[in-house]
Amino acid sequence: MGEVTASLQRPVTNEGRSRLVRHVDSFEIQPPTPPTHNGVPRSAWARARRRVSRWHRPYTAILLLLDFSAAAFASWIAIQLFDQAASGFSGTKQDPTWFHTISYLLLPLGWVVILWGNRAYDRRYLGLGPDEYKRVIRASVTVAASVSFLAFATVTQLSRFTVGTALVGAALLILWGRFVARWALHYIRRQAGQAAHRMVLVGTLPECLEVYAAVTRSPSAGLMPVAIHITNGYAAARGMPTPVPVYAGRDVLALVREVGGDTIAVCGSASAEPGELRRLAWQLEGSGVDLVVAPQLTDIAGPRVHIRPIEGLPLLHVEEPTLSGPALLAKNLLDRVAAGLGLLLLTPLFVAIAVAIRISDPGPVFFRQPRVGHEGRTFRVWKFRTMYVDAEDRLASLVDRNETDGMLFKMKEDPRVFPVGRFLRATSLDELPQLINVLWGEMSLVGPRPLPADDGDFLGDVRRRLLVRPGMTGLWQVSGRSDLSWDESVRLDLYYVDNWSLAYDLSILWRTVGVVLARKGAY
Repeated sequence: MGEVTASLQRPVTNEGRSRLVRHVDSFEIQPPTPPTHNGVPRSAWARARRRVSRWHRPYTAILLLLDFSAAAFASWIAIQLFDQAASGFSGTKQDPTWFHTISYLLLPLGWVVILWGNRAYDRRYLGLGPDEYKRVIRASVTVAASVSFLAFATVTQLSRFTVGTALVGAALLILWGRFVARWALHYIRRQAGQAAHRMVLVGTLPECLEVYAAVTRSPSAGLMPVAIHITNGYAAARGMPTPVPVYAGRDVLALVREVGGDTIAVCGSASAEPGELRRLAWQLEGSGVDLVVAPQLTDIAGPRVHIRPIEGLPLLHVEEPTLSGPALLAKNLLDRVAAGLGLLLLTPLFVAIAVAIRISDPGPVFFRQPRVGHEGRTFRVWKFRTMYVDAEDRLASLVDRNETDGMLFKMKEDPRVFPVGRFLRATSLDELPQLINVLWGEMSLVGPRPLPADDGDFLGDVRRRLLVRPGMTGLWQVSGRSDLSWDESVRLDLYYVDNWSLAYDLSILWRTVGVVLARKGAY
């Protein structure tokens, strides 16, 4: 059998080794051939081949239309609201053509141009993460500054209320339009599996499977692995179940075209050999195939990672987690204020729930249980009682029917829960009394889930969750709640601890509303 290579770059081989060799385990082994080129010649007139991934083109066209329409509609609203909207434009009553041209054509067109200049249509930022919205906000400031400068330079006395309404309204409408467009994009990705990048993972099998698990946790991210090219030989994957076909010893670019991919993801140590990744990048020039690198650095949020190139070597600098400082003080203040207002406004609801509980099952209204909190301190959590009074005595007979792993006991059809309690659990209303714990500083609005104090010693990685206060909601709640495995719950809690920020808290609170209304994973 001819020589087989497992590296990213195909070495020079004898011309006589051109026969394809197939293995019975579906791993296709193909003798490598020399590369065809070392890149694409640079030219001011020649255009490189278009990207293989094309979902962003119609999506960008839709965004252009939405942004232009939002800016024009905001101008129309401002003109309708203020009688002095046309101040500064002479002769508007006799012939409003010039005024309407500026309001409905030039100003919206200026919005689109400035958004484009701020890379708000860059495919790398569309559909995922906060960068797209940040660029829209940055463009809004630029538009406002440009309008102010033009008015000052031309000594035009514009109506300030009209201009302010048009600019602020346009910014809000553009943000809303992009939010709706992103929701539609995510829906298409989740339901139809379309508008996504088809990835070929390159690396050792464990590294590729780890990246596969990470990118498939969120279908809305638009990353769909379709094949794995292992660099340590097909024997490493013999007998192991894999979610996608596995190949070895193939030309990576040819494999991408064969499986219909558009992106190559180099995983972990696959680029350890000097020059391999660079030569792969050269080979992909002009092919329209994207190249991404997935380093052995997982569960680290983007704001903590900075690239610092030194002499051609891109170094990833990882910042320490923010566990103290002014941001944490603001979080504590927000928790106390929100908890106090919440308890005050929800008092009538608390009374109604208390009456319903007493009618369903005589006994205490609240259930209090020791939980482990910040730095291992124990506190008693407040919850509305949802189980019969003898629930703890009946637990021993139900242990074998536990439907979750780890430290928690969960049953979808727990016979200890009375009907009203089942409704309270499904709607998460039983958690509202935890606002008392938040007000006392024992818990936070957002954080890791508070675990019972008698469920273990919290050794190893689990103990890191105790560096922050437990929360009423958190990543575990917006990511599946009781449907998650214990390991996945711990992973999410640790991710929150390491990547916490005030903006992240607000995002989780917003997502919690949708999860609670959908009643996902609540039992």
